[in-house]
Amino acid sequence: MSEPGGIAREQLRSFVERIERLEEEKKAIADDIRDVYAEAKGNGFNTKTLRQVVRLRKQDRDERMEQEALLDLYLHALGMIPEA
Repeated sequence: MSEPGGIAREQLRSFVERIERLEEEKKAIADDIRDVYAEAKGNGFNTKTLRQVVRLRKQDRDERMEQEALLDLYLHALGMIPEA
């Protein structure tokens, strides 16, 4: 079962082949996502903003609120948002 050096050749080959298949699937999914963004752009949506919305939806509410508060604080500190 083991080859010289203690490497189980077939087990190693199996792992490598599984990883290769998953990498192919990952590329196919990335291509599909790119197509959806292109479709959205074709329908007049801003893809940069759409990507940001997708990223924000992955965060939980508290994390998102904390990031928004920090951004607001930094923008005020830099004078990019006038004081109310």
